[in-house]
Amino acid sequence: MAAPSTRLRLRVSPGARSSAIVGRHGEGWKVRVTASPEGGKANDAVLQLLAERLDLPGKSLTLVSGASSRDKIVELQGIDTVEAERRLARSR
Repeated sequence: MAAPSTRLRLRVSPGARSSAIVGRHGEGWKVRVTASPEGGKANDAVLQLLAERLDLPGKSLTLVSGASSRDKIVELQGIDTVEAERRLARSR
């Protein structure tokens, strides 16, 4: 049996005062990170923040779309959609 997986839609604001999962943004989540967008630093910060808040190892998260955009899609391995949504809602 395959491990569960899901994809999250994100709207990312780099260069914020603090890193946080702010709340819902349409069908996705609004995320703020302190890192700047240069050199993929903000992308790395987003993945690290999500891994911490979702209690997943960093290798379980993959940026699949939006590397140079504020709108991103991240694939999560080892967690289903319902559980990911529950953990994100709890982490705000």
